Amino acid sequence: MAAQQADRGVDTVRDREIGIEQDHLDQVYHRLEEKIHEAEFLMNDAAQRGQVGTPGALAERDAQVFRAGIHLNRLNNEYEDFLFGRIDLLTGKDGKKGPDGAYTSVEPSEDAVRPDNTAEIGETLHIGRIGVLDSDYAPLVIDWRAPAAAPFYRSTPVDPGRVVRRRVIRSKGRKVLGVEDDLMRPELKASLDGRELAVIGDGALMAALGQARSHTMRDIVSSIQAEQDLVIRAPANSVTYVEGGPGTGKTAVALHRAAYLLYQDRRRYAGGILIVSPTPLLVAYTEGVLPSLGEEGQVAIRAVGSLVDGAEATAYDEPAVARVKGSSRMLKVLRNAARGALELGEAPERLRVVAFGRRLELEADELRRIRHNVLGGTAPVNLLRPRARRLLLDALYAKSGAAGRHTDPELAAELRSSFDEDVSTEDSFVTFLDAWWPELTPRRVLDAMADEKRLSRWARRVLNQGEVRRLARSLRRDGLSVHDVALLDELQTLLGAPARPRRKRELDPLDQLTGLEELMPVREETQRERAERLAQERTEYAHVIVDEAQDLTPMQWRMVGRRGRHATWTVVGDPAQSSWPLPDEAAEARDEALGSRPRRRFELTVNYRNPAEIAELATKVLALAMPGMEAPRAVRSTGVEPRFVAVADGGDLMELVHQEARRLLERVDGTVGVVVAMNRREQAARRLADLGDRVVALGSLEAKGLEYDATVVVSPAEIADESTAGLRVLYVALTRATQQLTVVSGRRDEPDAEGVPDLLRD
Repeated sequence: MAAQQADRGVDTVRDREIGIEQDHLDQVYHRLEEKIHEAEFLMNDAAQRGQVGTPGALAERDAQVFRAGIHLNRLNNEYEDFLFGRIDLLTGKDGKKGPDGAYTSVEPSEDAVRPDNTAEIGETLHIGRIGVLDSDYAPLVIDWRAPAAAPFYRSTPVDPGRVVRRRVIRSKGRKVLGVEDDLMRPELKASLDGRELAVIGDGALMAALGQARSHTMRDIVSSIQAEQDLVIRAPANSVTYVEGGPGTGKTAVALHRAAYLLYQDRRRYAGGILIVSPTPLLVAYTEGVLPSLGEEGQVAIRAVGSLVDGAEATAYDEPAVARVKGSSRMLKVLRNAARGALELGEAPERLRVVAFGRRLELEADELRRIRHNVLGGTAPVNLLRPRARRLLLDALYAKSGAAGRHTDPELAAELRSSFDEDVSTEDSFVTFLDAWWPELTPRRVLDAMADEKRLSRWARRVLNQGEVRRLARSLRRDGLSVHDVALLDELQTLLGAPARPRRKRELDPLDQLTGLEELMPVREETQRERAERLAQERTEYAHVIVDEAQDLTPMQWRMVGRRGRHATWTVVGDPAQSSWPLPDEAAEARDEALGSRPRRRFELTVNYRNPAEIAELATKVLALAMPGMEAPRAVRSTGVEPRFVAVADGGDLMELVHQEARRLLERVDGTVGVVVAMNRREQAARRLADLGDRVVALGSLEAKGLEYDATVVVSPAEIADESTAGLRVLYVALTRATQQLTVVSGRRDEPDAEGVPDLLRD
């Protein structure tokens, strides 16, 4: 009960802190409206000045309208999702202020921290898209590009400077949705306006550890800070590879590294940063950590199933099919399919044209030889069409007998040019070429592979008949899987595609005011418009972050690798959590994608998500899944042991799961995740729907990277038996809870008298 009340207190603090940020945001928007009205007044005033009629007044009017228009456009363009960060700082060494109204001192004053490790917050700065001063010229918002905002990106626990707390503010429009805090000085007890500084999110745990009486706990906090800081500040001219078990903060560290690198060398990373997450569920968290950068169009955040423009993974492949689609063996199958798809439909077997008064024909055997010669090149299939056109014209010209008419090279060249122009514009030739060498799309070829007989020809000596049958069947269903998206990307490379025309942008009405055509520029894109356009146009990036890298298949590594041919990389993962059954094959594809760049390896060793009681249980599965692999150290204990329950003979497993989820709802005020085998996802979602939004039903492969206050893991045996990587997937499922864990056993789990399943017994 005490723990429950404490949790409710945290929620109360969270609501209060969101309210504080909401009040500040309301004040900012009120000031923005005042500034917009001022800009509109200047525009109207300028129009009235133009009525004076003197050359000086007209010039003054045009200049004033120009300045006011630029300012008004900027205010309007930056209006959405305006505020995203906050830093609370100690008193600085001096009292000097910069032009943005913030104090310029980087280091705290000598008396900022008292001997008893307490301190007062000397300055609070909110970070946003542009700077905003109140009517007294005090900073309401600091422009994220300003020097005063640098500590928001650069500060780390090892080198905090004046920063005590860094807060990410998630907002949409004028509403604050949530806050998440990082503590730069967790050992410090700081106060703001007479009240102890509140900390929300993981920072709250760090604060509790840092202020604990035990020296051991403080040592653990120091180790967390040190090992994470090494990753964040590692040199960028290489591959930074980060390994760490569940709860070690791999994802957060990698994302803060991206913010640090981009702020340190924005010019270098203007080519964009790509963040690849394993599931769409993780994308939302990623967007919260890098709120400003994504809106600048310099950070693209994508799930693996969303990396290909116009494709979105919504379906799930059973393990046997996923193993085939993800394997490097698919390369040969796709190459055969890309060329074989040219013969789809009713390809013409004869070409007839009229030239020089004669009928010229190419028969099926001749056409077959020409196609074979064209496909002997290495260019993408669609880009071979000009070569096919040229060889067809060569063959027709040879049949015309015109090659020997002239001995003069110039006359011969002129005759050939005339022949090519006449024949290539003839309707019969154009129609034939369109049918004989059609422009192929990746989706059309993938759909063609759904025909089992056709796929059998393309996969001969690569896949066995059972694999062909399962693969073709999966391609006939509605929706794409994450593995299908990687196949589409490979086909795009094999086929080639013409560049998209650039979309024209609308002009601002201000551009069309009389007398302003030459002075006023075309309306600047909003941050969101620029982000969307760059995301569509960009195919390669300057830095690539791969989260949960151990799950990428060889084909997915090829897909990601194409987007970082000239990039630096941050790759985070944990072999013990891999759901891909052939890690050696994936490692080979990963090394090919990363190229010859030097590697820097780091290991995170401290688990600050799971209580020791839950971590100890998960370690039993780790010993089975990866013998000899060492689990990260859990830093806290709650005294609450995992709960085991088993379905009675003849009982309803989902009914028991429903009861346990409802029980946990009464014990935690946060979320409850119910993890089931992938084939039970829909069944679990239907059965738990009446429990509300706090209960989330998810398949075992969807749990990666997520965490809940409490979890229910359903039938460990079913999860472990899903694939050859099932034990590693079960290890992931058991490490999602921050407070309480319940394991529900079915009959396949062979539970003992206390309900403990066979896999989790000593």
